[in-house]
Amino acid sequence: MKIEIINTNNIEVAVVSSDELLITDVQSALDLVMTVKYETGCTNIAISKSAIINDFFVLSTCLAGEILQRFINYDVRLAIYGDFTKYTSKPLKDFMYESNNGKDFYFQPTVTLAVNKLSEPVPRRTF
Repeated sequence: MKIEIINTNNIEVAVVSSDELLITDVQSALDLVMTVKYETGCTNIAISKSAIINDFFVLSTCLAGEILQRFINYDVRLAIYGDFTKYTSKPLKDFMYESNNGKDFYFQPTVTLAVNKLSEPVPRRTF
């Protein structure tokens, strides 16, 4: 796994790349979050779609929901980049659309667009 820090608009984004799957289940997603936060201090992560198990993109597995809830719990924003055109599921397309209009998760075609989305200032949660 390689982590590159990109600073745009005074917001740091950790771009994570790997030749192997990094997110295969909830625990591996948590491990990624903790590794990135510990090594870089970043709470914005961009990761290639190819580093995520395909079950994540099958909403009926509930894997995406479980993983994304953990990212929210740890106050980490995530952008997944890659080619999503092969996915034809209407619920998945709707989920991606809603995510892209939110403030925590994004699905973008390129790493540059993923970094740009994560570099947009957003109001942080207050509890």
